[in-house]
Amino acid sequence: MIHRRHALGLLAAAGFLPSRAFADVAPQRSEIREGLAKHFLDAGTAGTFVGYKVDDYLVIASDRNRSGEAKLPASTFKIANSLIALETGVVADPDKDVFKWDGVVRSIEAWNRDHTMRSAIAASAVPVYQEIARRIGAERMQKYLDLLEYGNRDIGGGIDRFWLTGNLRIDPVQQVDFVDRLRRGALPVSKRCQDQVADILPVTKVGDTVIRAKSGLLGAERGQPSLGWMVGWAEKSDARTVFALNMDCPEPRHIADRMNITQQCLADIGAL
Repeated sequence: MIHRRHALGLLAAAGFLPSRAFADVAPQRSEIREGLAKHFLDAGTAGTFVGYKVDDYLVIASDRNRSGEAKLPASTFKIANSLIALETGVVADPDKDVFKWDGVVRSIEAWNRDHTMRSAIAASAVPVYQEIARRIGAERMQKYLDLLEYGNRDIGGGIDRFWLTGNLRIDPVQQVDFVDRLRRGALPVSKRCQDQVADILPVTKVGDTVIRAKSGLLGAERGQPSLGWMVGWAEKSDARTVFALNMDCPEPRHIADRMNITQQCLADIGAL
C-alpha cells in the first residue's frame, strides 16, 4: 500500500515512503516534472500523468495536486472487475464464456453484440461488466475490493453503477499501485487470474514498445463524456513503466487524446 496516496505533492518533496506496493529492494524516488502538463494544455484541456519507472524506482508526476485527487474510475475498474470475476468463478474462461447481448440497442455499436470477457474489455462494453458485477454480488465485491485495497473501496451507489456514478474513488497514484501489483502478480489472488487479466488488456504497439492499458470515460454510456482515464504499463525491451493518466474530456476530440497524451508523456520520461 502506498501511504498518504492523497498527498503526492507533499511526497514529491520528501520522497515516496517505502511500501510493499512498489518493489522495495531500493528506496523509491519521486519527481514533479511540470513540463508534462504542457501536453494537456496543448490539447486544450486539463489533466494529470503519473509514471513509475520500475527499474529506476522513480515515480514521476506532472503536477502536485491533481495527481493525488481521487475520482470515479469509470471503465478502468474493468481491470479489477475482471480479476474478481475470474477469482470467484463468475467467469471461468475469458475467451470461452459468452455474455449474450440483451437486445437493447445502444449508441456505441460495439456493445450491441455477444461478448467474451476478452472482447468486452477491448470494446469497453459497460453492459457486459454490469452483468458481471451483478453476478459477483455486493458481498463478494466488497470483500475483494477490501482485499485488493482498491481506491476508497466504497461500492455505494448500486452494484452495477458504483464505479460509474456511485461512490468508488481512486487517484492516479493508487491506480499505479494497483496496476503495478497486477503486473508483478503480487495481488492477494491467484497468479493464474492475474496473468489472465494482464493478457486480455488491450495492446498498443509504438515502435519497439508494447503498451498494455485500459481506458476509462465517464459518461460514455450516456454519450456525455466528461473525464477520461488511461491506466496500464509500457514494456520497452526489459524496462517497465507503469502509468495512470486522467484528463477532462469536454469535447469528443479529447477521447483520442487520452492515448495520444499518454504516449507523449511516456516518450518524455524515456519509456517509449
